[in-house]
Amino acid sequence: MKKALVYIFLSFIILETNAQLIKKGASPIEVSNQFKFTEGPAVDKAGNVYFTDQPNNRIWKYDINGKLSLFMEDAGRSNGLFFDNEDKLISCADDKTELWSIDTKTKEVEVLLSKFENKNFNGPNDLWIAKNGYIYFTDPFYARPWWNYKEMPQAKKNVYLFKPKTNELTIVASNFVQPNGIIGDNKVIYVADIGDKKTYRYDILADGTLSERTLFCEMGSDGMTLDNKGNLYITGQGVTVFAASGEKIQNIEIPQKWSANVTFGGKKQKTLFVTASTGVYILPMKVKGIR
Repeated sequence: MKKALVYIFLSFIILETNAQLIKKGASPIEVSNQFKFTEGPAVDKAGNVYFTDQPNNRIWKYDINGKLSLFMEDAGRSNGLFFDNEDKLISCADDKTELWSIDTKTKEVEVLLSKFENKNFNGPNDLWIAKNGYIYFTDPFYARPWWNYKEMPQAKKNVYLFKPKTNELTIVASNFVQPNGIIGDNKVIYVADIGDKKTYRYDILADGTLSERTLFCEMGSDGMTLDNKGNLYITGQGVTVFAASGEKIQNIEIPQKWSANVTFGGKKQKTLFVTASTGVYILPMKVKGIR
């Protein structure tokens, strides 16, 4: 009985503490609805958000002043994006299953990775970069119409760790149905297995490898982000927010059937930016991102 009361009390505290995530009176605002399928939002040091429209092979930019502009065409069928410590845009370039580094000032592209053990990747999908520069990315398999093959090049669908300074590439997590969204906070990392409707949490060890996985929640995700309270934002039917304990806090409804990815942007990173099918949406928040 006492344990049950303690659980209820702690749950109440979590829900009460996180009840006001969204700025009072705010609701999602549509920025644009001109795309085919939006994905991979990433925020630079200034707070500008870059995102992809993979079917149209483009990367777009939504700046801190609310201006939307086309950043890059012929974008390597980019999917997930993330900015590194040098403010280079790192892309999961799905066209040739590569990892790109894009200089946003010159638009010059450097191919960081294209193979593992002399075989193509299955298709890098989403990534997260730790403060030490280590790049973690998921490699599921979605057969693309622009590929000339329909079988997985790699035997398994893995999570990889790439250390740019030493050029080391290793598998750090495996045994997924379809790994997809990934995000971390330099202590822990979350990986969504969208194919199994589960999200797992791992501790990040000193050498960058990951601990044994623990089940975080019975929900998969296309893309994810974290706020400064440690809450995890999972996409799918809108955006579902979980406390670090795994307690579900709330669901944010988005006016599209499917929300693919999410990040925080703006000057103070207090604007939630959601890529959702043909549209993109912003939502003023009381919490902020942790870029």
